[in-house]
Amino acid sequence: MVKIGDIALNDFPLLLAPMEDVSDPPFRALCKENGADVVYTEFISSEGLIRDAAKSVIKLDIYEKERPVGIQIFGADKEAMLKSVEIVEKTKPDIIDINFGCPVKKVVSKGAGAGILKDIDLMVSLTEAMVKHTDLPVTVKTRLGWDHDSIKIVEVAERLQDVGCQAISIHGRTRAQMYKGDADWAPIAEVKNNPRMHIPVFGNGDVNTPERAVEMRDRYGLDGAMIGRASIGYPWFFNEVKHFFKTGEHLPAPDISERVDVAKRHLQMSVDWKGEKLGILETRRHYTNYFRGIPNFKPYRKTLVTSDNLNEIYDTLDTIKEVFAETVFLV
Repeated sequence: MVKIGDIALNDFPLLLAPMEDVSDPPFRALCKENGADVVYTEFISSEGLIRDAAKSVIKLDIYEKERPVGIQIFGADKEAMLKSVEIVEKTKPDIIDINFGCPVKKVVSKGAGAGILKDIDLMVSLTEAMVKHTDLPVTVKTRLGWDHDSIKIVEVAERLQDVGCQAISIHGRTRAQMYKGDADWAPIAEVKNNPRMHIPVFGNGDVNTPERAVEMRDRYGLDGAMIGRASIGYPWFFNEVKHFFKTGEHLPAPDISERVDVAKRHLQMSVDWKGEKLGILETRRHYTNYFRGIPNFKPYRKTLVTSDNLNEIYDTLDTIKEVFAETVFLV
């Protein structure tokens, strides 16, 4: 059994990664229904929280059906991070996660996210301060290092553990790589195999098939997998991995009827949560994967990702269900 603080999880749990404009309550709910063991919010700016910025505050919405759920925050200023912990605590999450891995320029340029990998002492001191400031388990998501020449993830993970970090998720790329090339899980395994490590070590990056999840578990010996891009528009991925763990066989992919029904639910939940305009906009990124592998689908996809009319989108989804009822997926 894997534990984050006092939170007991299954053997080799599957975690939904915190993804900007993706890991919102509607999508987290769908992933939870389909086998995700732990879900995380989108990453939230500590500066935005303490300034009561609407875009940051709305990301604090969590619901009982999601638990255990972690709220992820990022920042580089200790005072702002500690104040944001106090705000986050009021929403009663199960976990507070610190983002030390986001590679995007607007975050890194402020010394936050993966930018803090240039200052490991600050990374450790921030973590220690936050651990001391809350009774909730504090976890960290990070990358291997700033670039290939500065990978010290074994030392970094050990230092984070020593100041009270309860689990660490490591993306198998450096910041310099962004999302290019293949994720390297070998350094993550070195962290796990460090005899001084006793907290869970989760792998992240390129877990895009059930076979890859098995490899992360059996070859690299990690404690669990944090899954990001493979789940976008495909919340079934978690159950497919678990089925493969149990049987060694692939779970049949959802048919067109199920895909349409879940896409419609996703859209409606997004509209209910964020309003029609934003709900429509933020569901668009999921349609490609909901309907991946359907031949001659381009005209329908265009409508789904360009229309601002809710009724037109629903009508298009109903048409897709009818037109492609007998379709065999290409992938």
